[in-house]
Amino acid sequence: MTELEEKIGYEFKDPAILDQALTHSSYTNGKGIPSNERLEFLGDSVLGIVAAEYLFQNLTDLPEGRLTKIRAGVVCENALYEYAKKIDLGKYIYLGKGEESTGGRERRSILADAFEALIAAIYLDGGMEHAKPFILSFIPPVQKLSGGSYMPGDYKTLLQEIIQQNPEERIIYKITDEIGQAHDKVFTAEVLLNGQPIGVGKGKSKKEAEQHAAKEAVSLMGYETD
Repeated sequence: MTELEEKIGYEFKDPAILDQALTHSSYTNGKGIPSNERLEFLGDSVLGIVAAEYLFQNLTDLPEGRLTKIRAGVVCENALYEYAKKIDLGKYIYLGKGEESTGGRERRSILADAFEALIAAIYLDGGMEHAKPFILSFIPPVQKLSGGSYMPGDYKTLLQEIIQQNPEERIIYKITDEIGQAHDKVFTAEVLLNGQPIGVGKGKSKKEAEQHAAKEAVSLMGYETD
């Protein structure tokens, strides 16, 4: 059993399908092997039905529009990126040299796509009986989903909801630094409450840095973070 299989709690009968799920298109050039793009397509559908069923069965008091909004957050790229980081998925992806050298293992879109491909691989190899519990292990508890519009990894929304409890309070985000070459920058963001800094974060993009700043602020306020 490989290290990744141990992390996800599933051993593949066909290891080749796991390899395909981890193969980014940049790695396939000239090798004649399939990338994980078709698996991403299937994984997106499997994730969608499992998430929809879970929300339908557990959030029985919410209307269709609210369920749709929550489902969109649970399966969005930002959420998938957070799920992938929990199992350190970037460590196992096969990347071309170009993607490797420009930080591909941490790129949000690559990790999110690989997570969808992994779902599909589990589904094809072991059926829904294995894919479903794997997916549900990442979806936040019902109490968190029903309590507001916060979605996994969306700390800016969570912070905004906290601050809105006091209408006179105002928060703004400010990029305070950026370093590195154009293709590999690291940004530093600061979130300010009424002009006073309450969190700092770094990221490969301005949005990611702001999310990390918001996460630090939320944590310092005593709220749970993933």
